[in-house]
Amino acid sequence: MNRWTVHKFGGSSLAGIDEFARVARIVADAGPSRRAVVVSAPAGVTDRLLALLDLALDDAEVDAGVAALSRDLTALADGLVDGAARDRWVAALDEDLDTIRAVVASTRLLRAVPPEAAGLVSGFGEFWSARLLAARVAADAAASATWLDARRFLVVGPGELGPAVDWSASSSLLADALVDVDADVVVITGYVARTAAGSPTTLGRNGSDHSASIVAKLLEAERAVIWTDVDGVLSGDPRIETEASVVPRLTYDEAMELAYFGARVIHPSTMAPLIDAGIPLVIRNSFAPDAPGTRIGAVGDDEHRVKGITVIDGMALVNLRGAGLIGVPGTAARLFDALREAHISVVVISQGSSEHSICVAVRDEVAADAARVVEEAFARELARGQIQAVDVQEGCAILAVVGDGMRGVPGVAGRLFGALGRAGVNVRAIAQGSSERNISAVIDGADARRALRTVHTAFYLSPRTVSVGLVGPGNVGAQFLDQVTAALERIARDARLDLRLRGITRSTRMVRSDGGIPWTAWRDALGEASEPADLDAFARHIRADHLPHAVIIDCSAASAPAERYGAWMERGIHVITANKLAGAAPLKAYHDMHRRRRSGGARFLQESTVGAGLPILTTLRDLRTTGDRVHFVEGILSGTLAYLFNVFDGSRPFSALVAEARKKGFTEPDPRDDLSGTDVARKLVILGREMGLDLQLQDVEVESLVPSELEGVDVDGFLQGLGRVDEAMERRRANAASQGRVLRFVGRVDAEGRAAARIEALPAEHPFASMDLTDNVVRFVSDRYADNALVVRGPGAGPAVTAAGVFADLLRLCSGLGADVDPAGGEGGRSTRA
Repeated sequence: MNRWTVHKFGGSSLAGIDEFARVARIVADAGPSRRAVVVSAPAGVTDRLLALLDLALDDAEVDAGVAALSRDLTALADGLVDGAARDRWVAALDEDLDTIRAVVASTRLLRAVPPEAAGLVSGFGEFWSARLLAARVAADAAASATWLDARRFLVVGPGELGPAVDWSASSSLLADALVDVDADVVVITGYVARTAAGSPTTLGRNGSDHSASIVAKLLEAERAVIWTDVDGVLSGDPRIETEASVVPRLTYDEAMELAYFGARVIHPSTMAPLIDAGIPLVIRNSFAPDAPGTRIGAVGDDEHRVKGITVIDGMALVNLRGAGLIGVPGTAARLFDALREAHISVVVISQGSSEHSICVAVRDEVAADAARVVEEAFARELARGQIQAVDVQEGCAILAVVGDGMRGVPGVAGRLFGALGRAGVNVRAIAQGSSERNISAVIDGADARRALRTVHTAFYLSPRTVSVGLVGPGNVGAQFLDQVTAALERIARDARLDLRLRGITRSTRMVRSDGGIPWTAWRDALGEASEPADLDAFARHIRADHLPHAVIIDCSAASAPAERYGAWMERGIHVITANKLAGAAPLKAYHDMHRRRRSGGARFLQESTVGAGLPILTTLRDLRTTGDRVHFVEGILSGTLAYLFNVFDGSRPFSALVAEARKKGFTEPDPRDDLSGTDVARKLVILGREMGLDLQLQDVEVESLVPSELEGVDVDGFLQGLGRVDEAMERRRANAASQGRVLRFVGRVDAEGRAAARIEALPAEHPFASMDLTDNVVRFVSDRYADNALVVRGPGAGPAVTAAGVFADLLRLCSGLGADVDPAGGEGGRSTRA
């Protein structure tokens, strides 16, 4: 005879006619080995039976409850079996319901529910499932089947950790019960058992899993299979981490750790018989029987060092601290004895090597009791001042990272705590056993969802998710959205990066989405938006607690978002901007913004504010970071002015060239921002501050090309009146040309804080003289590059290249958050030495 396999089906797998029929097919197809099938009651039936005992004082309610059970269960049988099999099953149901009525009547007389009565009544659901499933399997003629009452063989008694199995008696009784059974399938009632005296009892709620593991050990089964409503053991809670995946293989120890910390596996005590007998356990989905599930056994796999990450909410930290603890033997024993006497379970223990404090994590609901008993246990030390206090921090959660592959591998804890730090999650206590199989961290409960998603991503169990919000979907913003859309598939595939577009806002209206706006349909979503713009509400939405990282990207030129950067970053929202206002703000506001940035642990990226898609700020930062001393930076910093002076050859008036540049999108929305030199001045301020200077906008000497009489008119009026500068500009051009020179608008800032933005007449051989139409060219002169300046050159105007700079900053941010991306510095930029 083949060895047994044990299968267990819970209430959700036996919820109705379709579910029973599916289970019958699974059981029939699971041959050729003999099958012991342990079943729970149909979904909801156990609760309904226990409710009858609660209603014992009301005859009408009891009768109605019994009648409803009879009706529903008869309908279930009618859909699964017919003829004599159906009649036998209904007759047995009627007898059971008469027994239930009698037990309920006896409890009415006693005005109490003895444990034996509760055990008897609550176990009838398993009887009904077992009889019905056996009848259905036999009716399908796919396999011979019978059923067996577990109370005939499963003997349990009281134990410190729950019902204790009498293995010797149970084994002997089961052997006797199976002597004359030659069916392929034996359906056994789960949950129910008997005492040594023969009284009915149970293994406790959700005890059918335990029944299955006990039966598997008694039968020396080849394996046990628990069929549930999930595809296996998941790497994280799918209610929090939507990318949680099935773990193919786990060791017993890994499964025990995950189960203890709340993962949907089975209860730790359930696994004990299987571990003792060396029987592998498989978790499979009865609603997707073709899925392989998760195999739990003595040997796991080495594909992932971390197998799962779980979170337990509703925890509290009880901290005992004081100098009197240092070097005193028995302190921990007294603490744990006090908690044990109060029947308070400790989930996590943490103590530093200084012995100045010891803390334990307990459930929130017993935190006050825990503090009280600890204070009583150490009352003498508290009175003497040897112990300063017993502190309680409620509203905590425990994050547990589990995996046998973590043992002996350097950097695992670093990756865990680095990921939490980047996500702005504070760790209150840490615990790790010598097995190195589990690292537990106590964190604020409000951070639990974000922490789980962050760590799940950090160990490559799911894509790294970044919540993205865009301010200003105009020329640059639209280009940025389209560029990301084009690259999204590659980024998701190669970098396992989930860029989730959760909001877009204009100055007047915005669109927000919890699940994310499809990148390919952002225009449609924005076009249908009717919600009034509210930058504060927008930021709250982007900084979702359940997502580990958030970034707001500002492609506007408005002051309102720039003024909020500090507040956003203080909340942990990273900021990427093409808006120069914050980087060139008054010093007090600028320093306050960065103070708040540091407080929130956020990053501020503004590469595109100076060179569009060119790596200007990155180059400057790299020079200074590597110890070089920068003497000065100069360049053509305005793509608009570069274009204008490149095409200004005397054939067309200067004012006509300005109007043409605006139509091509080479200017700011108001060309005066370019022609006034303000745009270049802001860039010089940003460059100066990157050089370590406390430079302000008023410190920059600026030559404006805007006549004073046109400063206060609207844009159309300015364009119409600009012709008055044409004659003067032509004279300057002609004068420069007569000397073999060309006009260029040059910005310059040096290490002494001198800064200027003005028109200069440069010789034809100067690096700034020969350039493409909208190029930016920047020269860095430093100790290393004193005789041969470092030059960065490339397109510096137009929405596409500016958007590319923003996109590069986004990838640079994601790389800093741990994503495996190649943060290209920009589009079309090239570095030379000239």
